[in-house]
Amino acid sequence: MSAERFPEFRLGSVLATSYTATLTERRGKPVERLPVPSRLVDWLAVNGLVVESCSELQLDRARELREAIHTAATNVAEQSPLPSSAVRLLNHYSTHGVSATTLTSDGRREWWLGSGSVEDALSVIAADAISIVSGERDGKMALCASPTCRAAFFDTSRSRTRRWCEMNTCGNREKKARFLANKHENASSAG
Repeated sequence: MSAERFPEFRLGSVLATSYTATLTERRGKPVERLPVPSRLVDWLAVNGLVVESCSELQLDRARELREAIHTAATNVAEQSPLPSSAVRLLNHYSTHGVSATTLTSDGRREWWLGSGSVEDALSVIAADAISIVSGERDGKMALCASPTCRAAFFDTSRSRTRRWCEMNTCGNREKKARFLANKHENASSAG
């Protein structure tokens, strides 16, 4: 029996927007990086949120939170009012888990999840989303310039002018497309 292959995770430095990147190419051919409950468990573990297991219902709830974060972040980036449904879901998930920030002996931050449940992990992600959507953290919400991606990301660059959710994916793809278009245009005008 062969192991099932899944798309790699896109990991960033901001938990909430990395979480929304578990669904990419939202305006193209969507790529779901959490197709089964075990992949959510894997993603959470990679991000320091170790849970014991995940059911289909918990995966559905996790995707609901992901979409609420994406909606809220997109609206902030577009300077539009926050939809009440997204606000309600972020608040719900933030308050329906037991978690705390702990400090390790080597000075790193870790998360302690009360029961080791998906709900505890989702409360951490929702709280992180609230901190960036509310403007509490230093940075700016932005949308990827790729017309097929349009991912919301938290720009912490010095100038706050970052254009791509990830330079090594969307940025490189767009630069390559421009290069090929210019090459084709130059070949057409020369011929």
